[in-house]
Amino acid sequence: MENVALKKWIRFLVVVLPVVIADQGAKMLAVGHIGFAESIEIIPGFFYLTHLYNTGGAFGLAAQAAPWIRILLFLVVSGIAAVIVLILYKKTPYESRWFSLALCLIFSGAVGNLIDRVFRDGRVVDFLEIYFPMIPMNLFNPWPPFNIADSAISVGVAVLTLYFITGKDPL
Repeated sequence: MENVALKKWIRFLVVVLPVVIADQGAKMLAVGHIGFAESIEIIPGFFYLTHLYNTGGAFGLAAQAAPWIRILLFLVVSGIAAVIVLILYKKTPYESRWFSLALCLIFSGAVGNLIDRVFRDGRVVDFLEIYFPMIPMNLFNPWPPFNIADSAISVGVAVLTLYFITGKDPL
């Protein structure tokens, strides 16, 4: 039993640490090498590196609220989310690999953005920007800028959704 619990927490660290390190490292590179609001075209007309700060939540949620409200709201919400995910992870059977992976990714993303909120005056560094030229009327152009932490959360939620729809690990 102890061996399984140890393996489970090793799995957690093997997923969480690289995601958080990659997220923070990429944000440091973006801040250090791309001027604020500057874009570098990577794939013409599709993918750009653009250094921006998000003071709100997903898609700029609450960005217009007073700074102290935003900071408190997002620190509390991120902290609570991280604790809930940890509790769920602790209760998840070791054999449920994909469900565990989803929780690890969500936790990683929450921690990555929480680190930004704590050390960047409540702001999160966003630097990935995508345009969808094939979508008519530019409904999502550009897609709101995001970062690796946001991507981890999105992939984790997608895996959880598959899990809940099918009732089992996807593979």
